[in-house]
Amino acid sequence: MFTGKSILITGGTGSFGNTFLPMTLEQYNPRRIIVYSRDEMKQWDMAKKYQGDSRVRFFIGDVRDKERLYRALDGVDYVVHAAATKIVPTAEYNPFECIKTNINGAMNVIDACIDRGVKRVVALSTDKASSPINLYGATKLASDKLFVAGNAYSGVHDTRLAVVRYGNVMGSRGSVIPYFMSIKANGVLPITDERMTRFMISLEQGVELVWHAFEDMEGGEIYVKKIPSMRVTDIARAIAPDAKLEFIGIRPGEKLHEQMIGEEDSFYSYEYPEHYKILPAIHNWAISKERIKDGKKVKEGFSYTSINNPNWMTIDTLQKWIEHSRGKIGNI
Repeated sequence: MFTGKSILITGGTGSFGNTFLPMTLEQYNPRRIIVYSRDEMKQWDMAKKYQGDSRVRFFIGDVRDKERLYRALDGVDYVVHAAATKIVPTAEYNPFECIKTNINGAMNVIDACIDRGVKRVVALSTDKASSPINLYGATKLASDKLFVAGNAYSGVHDTRLAVVRYGNVMGSRGSVIPYFMSIKANGVLPITDERMTRFMISLEQGVELVWHAFEDMEGGEIYVKKIPSMRVTDIARAIAPDAKLEFIGIRPGEKLHEQMIGEEDSFYSYEYPEHYKILPAIHNWAISKERIKDGKKVKEGFSYTSINNPNWMTIDTLQKWIEHSRGKIGNI
């Protein structure tokens, strides 16, 4: 699919980009992958890993800057939109900045991709976009809606856009696993609420879901990976079995349980062996055979949350994953 093609990834120096690049370079041998982001130091550090590889390019730019996107997208076939302001408390206290990146930036990416004749676009979403209670989730819901509706705006262009949604990425920068590991020597781990649960997905699984979306999409789909859940208290016990757990209360904008498909989405959702697909409610796309393919309609009222998930990760499984992934936890 990507062999000999040009790919651009916005926010490409983040956790997803640092996994997407080596996996895609090895699996598909694209002509080039362009890392588009605004942090020159992260680009400098990342570029050292790919010295001598002419397939990897770096482009300083912000998704808020449409003219810069137009320049970066020249000759690009595929785009992964990973750029976002995504730390929940940061978004709560800096709402205007979050909106500029997550909503205005999404519109810029959509417009630029259509005008530049990009073939396929996959935008990364989050569980927090499903029935959002915080600003970050609300902006990502708006972004999801924009990417879905963007398929109607492409007109005579062949540009198709879809969304990939998943939950807590294990070991990514700023996530709970590296945080607990960094403070476990204190003997006390802060837990917001003893009932709290989270979805667990590896970055590699996230990349594979994006690959699948590019291959499967007709335009407007939201892909949701089937992944296990885990109680945050069990995450803490996996990392520091003897540590004391201190319950400090839920932070502003934080949910007790994650949700990736709400009951309202059940009317348009289909199940597949390894994922779900939410089809667009607009333009009769939800009954499109090309989009449904071999999917099985979920029951009315179905929801996919981290508390009603039939698949749970054990403490032992997480400990084995940590041991295997120790070298990269918190570094990507």
